Amino acid sequence: MARYVLEREQFLPIPLERAWSFFSTPRNLAHITPPDMGFVIDESFDDAPMHEGQKIGYQVRPMLGIPVRWITYIAQVKAPFAFVDMQLKGPYKRWWHVHEFEPVEGGVRMKDRVEYELPLGPLGALFHDWLVGPRLQRIFDFRYRTLERLFKESAL
Repeated sequence: MARYVLEREQFLPIPLERAWSFFSTPRNLAHITPPDMGFVIDESFDDAPMHEGQKIGYQVRPMLGIPVRWITYIAQVKAPFAFVDMQLKGPYKRWWHVHEFEPVEGGVRMKDRVEYELPLGPLGALFHDWLVGPRLQRIFDFRYRTLERLFKESAL
């Protein structure tokens, strides 16, 4: 069975506390998800940071406009430096997403590492090469551009 890894890194010109506040607030995921994903959180949240053991349910249209219910579980939180979310229910056989925040001169280095597996064995591998892999790259490209726009150099 194929196992895939997507890694991204981005500098954000904001203090660690601001980065943590933004990324640990579940509702902010909608701001960095492409509109064509049809992302809608099922629950209402206050602005309290996420916590270990939290479940977040939402609807998303990851491929071909087909709606999918996705339930994320917050597996680890090491505020304000890292958290891990994993898929409990959704389109992947396995999804493990590590978010890391490292204070550096002038801001924060943010790192994403997503380890994922697709269902359907060899058929899933075929889908990865021409559909899923490129789609994930586009989603993370969108996130990168959106974060660049949200946190401009003047943010400090």
